[in-house]
Amino acid sequence: MRIGVPKEIKNHEYRVGLTPASVAELVAAGHELLIETNAGTGIDFDDRDYVEAGARILPDARSVFAAADMIVKVKEPQAGEIALLEPRHTLFTYLHLAADRPQAEGLMRSGATCIAYETVTSRSGALPLLKPMSEVAGRMSIQVGAHYLEKEQGGRGVLLGGVPGVAPARVAILGGGVAGVNAAQMAVGMRADVTIYDINNDRLAELDMFFSSQIKTAYASKAAVAAAVAKAHLVIGAVLVPGAAAPKLVTREMLATMKRGSVLVDIAIDQGGCFETSHPTTHDDPVFEVDGIIHYCVANMPGAVARTSAFALNNATLPFVLRLAGQGAEAAMAADPHLANGLNVSGGRIRHAAVAEALGLPLG
Repeated sequence: MRIGVPKEIKNHEYRVGLTPASVAELVAAGHELLIETNAGTGIDFDDRDYVEAGARILPDARSVFAAADMIVKVKEPQAGEIALLEPRHTLFTYLHLAADRPQAEGLMRSGATCIAYETVTSRSGALPLLKPMSEVAGRMSIQVGAHYLEKEQGGRGVLLGGVPGVAPARVAILGGGVAGVNAAQMAVGMRADVTIYDINNDRLAELDMFFSSQIKTAYASKAAVAAAVAKAHLVIGAVLVPGAAAPKLVTREMLATMKRGSVLVDIAIDQGGCFETSHPTTHDDPVFEVDGIIHYCVANMPGAVARTSAFALNNATLPFVLRLAGQGAEAAMAADPHLANGLNVSGGRIRHAAVAEALGLPLG
């Protein structure tokens, strides 16, 4: 199969769909790799690295899309990229369509087969292609939260771990999944006062055992979330409903109960955000303030640590790329229902139930 990798064009997105090591694996399996020039420069791979791995370099995205059967990316296609898709294409990337009707409609018009990393499942029901970026975003959330708590950044002027004689910052993590756990690990390492909130009692029990006395856990009732927000210095929104829009757990009214200069970090912003006052931001302009509360809502957080993120993502996606390329999309999905769960759009129709419900569109 002819596999194309365009250079990412989303704001400050430096990751790449396939690293040279992944390209070499695919070339060894008999596939033709077509890489847009400078696609890997954001993580310090130049065109020569790809040529040595067996790829052919093409001058622009249009050339890549025209020559390739399958397109492997990192972030959702931008409008100019959607215009290059055709019914013959298989697109394999993050899509997050539940919060992006224009993109969904564009992909439907293209007729392409669009498989989303974030809805591919494993036998256990986990999300193996979302996991590595959830790990990165979870860890980054504490890093950026601590930064924006600094007074110079408009924050409250609180050190996350405190010092002897001065209490640490209170961190509330909404959601005990992969992102939430990784956020907690970082926050605990920085000696913060950490509580994880979740609606799954079995999960809370697992977290209690995993972290022992390092954190507290609480059932995420509306009252408990409201109380947590009121006393927290840093709130991490890490909820996930696969394929669907994130629930709004923190309302505008709750901000009035918070301390001025507190920070909200919305990891769920790709799925619409879990704070009512959230809207997507970029690495160019990552934060905004509402009622004295700082909001960090960058929609591609892992792009800031592009090299780590690209390698982590490729480790997870390469086996699926090999299957899709080796068998073709239709046969690969027929053979693997977990890969088939990644199908979001094909033949001009929405194919994922949660996406269709979130967008109010018919399920094909």
